[in-house]
Parts: sequence; C-alpha cells; structure tokens
Amino acid sequence: MLKNRSKNLSEKLFSNHKPAKETSSLTRYMPSSQPYIDSKISDEGAWYRTLRRMLWAWQGLNPVDQEEVLARIASSKHTRTVDGWLDTVMGYRGGNWAYEWNRLGMQYHQASSELQGNEAADKLFSASLCYSIAGYPHLKNDNLAIQAQALASSAYTEAAELSSYIVKQIEFPYKNKKITGHLHLTNTDKPHPVVMVSAGLDSLQTDMWRLFRDYLAELDIAMLTIDMPSIGYNSGWQLTEDTSVLHQAVLNQLSDLPWVDHHRVGLVGFRFGGNAMTRLSFLEPTRVRACVTLGAPIHDILSSPEQLKKMPKMYLDVLASRLGKDVVDIDSLSRQLKAWSLKTQGFLGGRKTSIPILALGLEGDIVSPYSDNQLVAMFSSQGRAKEIKSRTLLSGYEQALGLAINWLENKLIK
Repeated sequence: MLKNRSKNLSEKLFSNHKPAKETSSLTRYMPSSQPYIDSKISDEGAWYRTLRRMLWAWQGLNPVDQEEVLARIASSKHTRTVDGWLDTVMGYRGGNWAYEWNRLGMQYHQASSELQGNEAADKLFSASLCYSIAGYPHLKNDNLAIQAQALASSAYTEAAELSSYIVKQIEFPYKNKKITGHLHLTNTDKPHPVVMVSAGLDSLQTDMWRLFRDYLAELDIAMLTIDMPSIGYNSGWQLTEDTSVLHQAVLNQLSDLPWVDHHRVGLVGFRFGGNAMTRLSFLEPTRVRACVTLGAPIHDILSSPEQLKKMPKMYLDVLASRLGKDVVDIDSLSRQLKAWSLKTQGFLGGRKTSIPILALGLEGDIVSPYSDNQLVAMFSSQGRAKEIKSRTLLSGYEQALGLAINWLENKLIK
C-alpha cells in the first residue's frame, strides 16, 4: 500500500515537470559578476553541488546506494546545462539529480512495505532523506525541488506513524501565520528536556531523524526541529539578518507544550542554523540552558568579500535564493551579508551571554573557521571552542556529535 501511495504521489507530482529548468541555471548574475561565475565553473571540479557523502552516511543512507546513484548521474549521456558539471542533466529523466535520488527514495519506500514497526519506519525515514537530497540545495523556484520536498514530508509523516517513538507536527502561531515544527518524544508520560534543532539554508528539518533516534532518545531528551526562514516548512518567511526570529517565537511558546520541560531547553544549530542559535543564546539567556553550534558562519566569511568569493557557486546561489534576489551582484551580496555577522550586530563584543555555548567546527572549514568558534566561546559563560581534527569526515561528524551530546547532557540533565 505504501509503495502504491508513493508511486502515485510521485507520478502526480512530477508528471508536469519533465521539462523543468535545471537547478544550476536558476540563479542569474549581473554581467559584472558573470566572468567570476564562469571561472568557478572551470575551477570547482566535476559537480555543481557540494557532495556530502559522509554527512548523508551519518544521517543513515547506505554509502553503496549513494555511490550507485552518483554513478548513474555521472554516466548519463543526456544533455547537461554545464558540460563540466555531472549533476546538471536537463529534464526529469535518467541522470537528472532529482530523478535519480527520488528513484532511490522509491526503492526504500517500497522496501518499507515488506517490513513492520521500527524497521519499516527507518526505511521510510531513509526514503524521506533521499527525497530531501533530490531537492538539495532547495533553491526557490526549483520546481523539482519543491515536489521532492512534498515527497520528503509525506514519507516522514508515514514513518512517524509506524515508529515506536512519538512525532508530533506542531504549528506555532506568529504574525498571523504558522511556524511548523516536529516534536520528537520517547513517550508522553512526563515533560522532557527538549533540544531545539535547526539545520542550514540548504537542508530540511526532516533530515534530522538520526540525531534523535541514536543520540537524544537514548537520554530521554525530546527534539524539536524548526527550519530556517526561507526554506522547508518556513519557506514563506523572509530571511534577514535577524536569523533567529522564528526560533525565538517558538522558544517563547514552549511553555504551552505539556510534553516538554520549558525550564530545560537546549539549542543545536548546524551551519546557518548555528548562527541563529548563537544569536538566540544572547537574546533569551533566561529561557535556554545550553547551546551547541556545528560549522556555523559567525563573522569571518560574512564580513570578508574575498572569503565569500571562495565559496562554491552552489552556496552563492543558495544565499541569493534565500535573500530573494532575482539577479545577483556578488559585490552587493557581500556587502549585504556583513549585517549577518554577529560581531557586526554587537553580540560578540560586549557583555557575555550566561548560556554555555559549545562551538564546533571541522578542520579547514572556510565557512566556519576556528577563529569564529573562538569568538563565540570568548563571549559565552563557560563557552568552549573545539576544532575537530579527523582523518575522515564521517568520524569527524561522529566525534562532533559525541561532544555535543555530552555537553547537552551535562547542562540539561546532570
């Protein structure tokens, strides 16, 4: 039944999008910026997208299945928008990024129908992640990405119904609209400590299942996921330098939820979600007990035009998309992003926040250099900065999450 429902939904969603515009061509640049963009095409290697093999493996996808998908994309003979980028096959067909990842998602979806309980749920959560990757990096006006997100949400809902854990989709009213989140619980017998989690500007809240299942649930800590403004369930909200605005609105309503202990709240932010959670730690020190950021852009790359220009085209496209720019001038974009720096905003230069913040980053990360994490730790009571040095990214993620969970356990439970 799940198989047929998934197949029917997929056919319905994608039947009108076979000629859809290919993702890498969606963002337009001013003539003055075009030579710089052209140089990136020749310098950035074989893929438009930044491949996150190790992150996706950590999130639960089989590495062998990943490589099979990437191999089908790479070997496609169909026309590409950019010949040098393997993942720019035009049209919704074999070799197209969205098509191939959706196909893997359908395989997981089908496999779930032959299983029961948590095993079936885990397959569906993996299917949801595949559909999310199909839409990655989730640019606005990317029709295939929008449809893939619908599949991801549907699979996540089905998975939640089969899981032995409790997942509640909750709407928080704010400014005559709704902020949608997912609250994950081991049970509803008592109020639980809760961690509010936010991903970056190119990831969905439905990507965070394994963080709950393998880490937070073990400690009986609830997880509430909230998308950043301008993406996912919050795509209708404009992204501004007030990156924490939606999370702050949700934080102020946690006392209305009977399943969580609003006196024991932690924050976790990945990438730009870390910028938002750091900001929130300064704005709401009486409502939060601890914060962890992973790979968060805090100041350096936001304040330096030269550093920003080192970012791959995909990331520049994401930033432009989130800010709602129809045509991009890179110099203008870099000037606008200076306002996003938490140092420029005055948070990292005056009084410390009383919230202990653990600022983590992987060695050599240009988006979140060690200097950014040191700056956060310096203006946090009992704050700590840690640069993860690891031979492989996968063990780096595992090490970072281990440190993060220990930090939260010590602040929320012990």
